[in-house]
Amino acid sequence: MLFTDRADAGRRLAEALRPLAAENPVVLGLPRGGVPVAFEVARVLGAPLDVIVVRKLGVPSRPEVAFGALGEGGVRVISENIVRRAGVTPARMAEVESAEEDELLRRARAFRGDRPRVPLAGRTAVVVDDGVATGATALAACDVVRGAGARRVVLAVPVAAPDAARRLREAVDELVCLDEPAGFAAVGEWYRDFGQTPDEEVVALLARAAVPESRGTGAGTEVEVEAGGVVLPGELTRAGDGHALVVFAHGSGSSRHSPRNRAVAAALNRAGLGTLLLDLLTGAEDGDRARVFDIGTLAGRLVDTVAWVRQRSPASVGLFGASTGAAAALRAAAEPGAGIGAVVSRGGRPDLAGPVLADVRAPTLLVVGGADGQVLDLNRRAQAELRCENRLEVVPGATHLFEEPGTLDRVAALARDWFTTHLTTPGG
Repeated sequence: MLFTDRADAGRRLAEALRPLAAENPVVLGLPRGGVPVAFEVARVLGAPLDVIVVRKLGVPSRPEVAFGALGEGGVRVISENIVRRAGVTPARMAEVESAEEDELLRRARAFRGDRPRVPLAGRTAVVVDDGVATGATALAACDVVRGAGARRVVLAVPVAAPDAARRLREAVDELVCLDEPAGFAAVGEWYRDFGQTPDEEVVALLARAAVPESRGTGAGTEVEVEAGGVVLPGELTRAGDGHALVVFAHGSGSSRHSPRNRAVAAALNRAGLGTLLLDLLTGAEDGDRARVFDIGTLAGRLVDTVAWVRQRSPASVGLFGASTGAAAALRAAAEPGAGIGAVVSRGGRPDLAGPVLADVRAPTLLVVGGADGQVLDLNRRAQAELRCENRLEVVPGATHLFEEPGTLDRVAALARDWFTTHLTTPGG
């Protein structure tokens, strides 16, 4: 079984877990890669989402061998047999535990911020990861969850090595695994997109799943948008005080479930901006490479989508495009009367917009990674053709997908400031 990305894996896993909704569970994602999977599970089950931060305690002479694990709230799980066999003294145990506890607390604060942990006592806890190779981390997490008072522990993963799955079934109340391929070598080989999950994405997903912000909006609503003669699925989060909304155009090989776009959308929501995450292609079209790069068709559908939004809301509308989606956004913004107030391109291919760049009138921000040399050069050339208000922002050290720590957070901040400036101010 091959998954498109972690969001796709989460949606498929959620279907297998639907019966658990009646148990009022808590969903716990293992950071970082398990959180995008867990987000989709929690959404379908209507359950609270939290992270389960654990630190394995390694034998000093052989750190890869764990003699126990630490969890938040003082949960401590120790294997006395391994301690005895490895000859770990109480003093050395204390040293290891002290160092790991500091790192545990640091990581928990980074992911959760000031929000309290979701209580587990007496609850069914669903521990979710993006896959299992050896099972050591998942086993430690399940031990910690049980130590925190969970009544029942369910481990849910999209894919696992068969040997690891057999061991885990003996250690948890239930293992839900979609695939245990005989030829398993690594988790990443079962995903088309297995890029690194940045800390910022984890933070954004946890915030998105939490209680609505005071200025922001609640969880998105599934909608269907008629555009270009087809019906496109989308997720709409309505605008807050700013009365402005941003339509997201994803890049090739992605979808409205793109974790990077969702992370940026969450930041815009917290700033009071509405968002519409949209699939620009139907399921039948998605596998057609020619359709993916048909920028004219994609741009036409964006223009129709903006009209769809304006029929239902007086909000000012901006476009956020990634990769090929940025080309479609710019081409849409060049259409006379399209009514697009601002454009932001993340790692975009504005060159694919063709000769219409000079016709774009919406203020345009181009954001490119400093380590994405070829795309940076294409953006510099495109910027020279723009006649509208524009700016090129280079994020130091970022590659094309902005996977490096802090880089996606920088994109979100730049987009937030650009849209709030050009969409929510008078005349915006």
